[in-house]
Formats: sequence, C-alpha cells, structure tokens
Amino acid sequence: MKLNQYRKKSPWILHYNAGGCNGCDIEILACLGPKYDIERFGMINSGNPKQADVMLITGPVTKRSRERLVDVYSQMPEPKVVVACGSCTCTGGVFRGMYNCEGGVDQYIPVDVYVPGCGCRPEQIIAGVVEALKKLEEKTKEMEKSVRLDVAPVESDEQTNRRDIAAPINNGGKPTLFG
Repeated sequence: MKLNQYRKKSPWILHYNAGGCNGCDIEILACLGPKYDIERFGMINSGNPKQADVMLITGPVTKRSRERLVDVYSQMPEPKVVVACGSCTCTGGVFRGMYNCEGGVDQYIPVDVYVPGCGCRPEQIIAGVVEALKKLEEKTKEMEKSVRLDVAPVESDEQTNRRDIAAPINNGGKPTLFG
C-alpha cells in the first residue's frame, strides 16, 4: 500500500505585513480569490501563528514592527518556513534608508524563499509557496530523524520501518536526557 502520497500536509499560511505600501498584500489576497484560489491546493490562510507552517511576510521591517515580527516568528511551531514577498521585504526596496525603515527581513529572522518584485505577481507568490513546501518537507524529514539511531531505517514498499534501530542504552537502565 502506498501511503506516502496521502501524507502530504495541507500548509497553513500566516500573512504578516511588516509595513509598506500594501501592494504585495493585495497580490496575496488575489491568490486567495477565485481566479488563483490557492485554497484548492489545501493551503489555508491562518491568523494564528501557533497553527501556521508557512509565514508570508510583506513590506520592509520598520522600527515598530521589528519586535512584533520576531515575536510572531518565535510563536510558530517547528518546522516552519518563511517566504519574503516583494523587494521591500527582501532588501528594504524603495523604503531603504528612510528614518523608520530597518531594511530587509533577513536581518532579523531566517528567510527560506525570496519572491522578488515590486508588487510581486500572484503566480510568483504561488511558486514561492510551492518552493517553501519543498523546504518544509526537507525540514520535517530532518526533524523525524532520531538522535539515537544505530542502523538506517529499512524502506520497503515506500514505507519506513523503524523497528529495532534504536541504540541500546548502556547506563544501567536509567533514561537518557538529550538537551
């Protein structure tokens, strides 16, 4: 039985506007509209960072939004992926050098996918989210690897058998704490 094709996750997306002209925000809303309709792919726009897998950020980081951005990012559960939408988010864009602009978002949180453009198109945003899903899958696989594996898991019929691969505990039966 091939179960891996059914295990793909429906990502929940958190949209955060760090400040700016709202041009990219309108394009993200266009992705949710009937013409592009990213919800048909299972992507859901979430307002809660504790349930989100992907964070879409628009606008340059301002002095007022910097602290809140880092706080919202830290509330997201692991594994998480960040997509920077628009040239303002990537580098500061036309707002670079202004008194209230701190610059690009990658100075404060790690960014996985950059979507360039001033008013990036909905097609570019969807392609960026698809690329982010690939990175999310890689991060998920990295998290699933156990620290105490002696032998590689056996894959048969596209399913992973993880029985009898844990390392024996040689500390007199006491549990081992990892930290």
